[in-house]
Amino acid sequence: MFAVIKTGGKQYRVTADDVLKIERVAGETGDIIEFTEVMMVGEGASATIGKPTVDGAMVTAEVVDQGRGRKIIAFKKRRRQNSRRTIGHRQHFTTVKIAEILTDGAKASKKAAKKPAAKAEAPKKAPAAEKAPAKAKAAEAAPAALFTAPEGPADDLKKISGVGPVLEKKLNALGVTTFAQVAAMSRDDIEKLDDALSFKGRIDRDNWLEQAAELAKA
Repeated sequence: MFAVIKTGGKQYRVTADDVLKIERVAGETGDIIEFTEVMMVGEGASATIGKPTVDGAMVTAEVVDQGRGRKIIAFKKRRRQNSRRTIGHRQHFTTVKIAEILTDGAKASKKAAKKPAAKAEAPKKAPAAEKAPAKAKAAEAAPAALFTAPEGPADDLKKISGVGPVLEKKLNALGVTTFAQVAAMSRDDIEKLDDALSFKGRIDRDNWLEQAAELAKA
């Protein structure tokens, strides 16, 4: 038996035990997820076609992995305007293994419906006495510096468009403290900072290097 499911704006033809990559869906490794948008289900010429979905049909799958695809670089240039932008993007995806194809309102088997114990219970609030150690651990988990901060006083990075007080603190923690340092960043430096702060190309989009160079001159 096969089924055609819709998820992430795409359609996939699946059978039991198929492993496929789909647009990212919520879930941890080992979780069972359900696809209720089943466009077609059955065997051969007797397959049932939905209008647009098949009533009572459902496909269950196990989450195998959560990952990201290879980086795609988009380059844009405006002629005679000295404007160039390079944006990198890595698409999130989920790898799933098809468990069951169900029809006529059938429910998933006990084995497939099993969820991790951590999902069943809501986390309990920590007692007040335990809050202080938790804060200490959070401080220890602060991101390690990616760059060596130059000597001397730090510049007011909030003057760069798009940088606020919170982001300025994160940049300082990563070792970025001056306009000259930002203006001199290489492509590798930009990608490192982009990944560390999940910017998705924001440095290039907002022209940080050009802004920092002008501020450094001033």
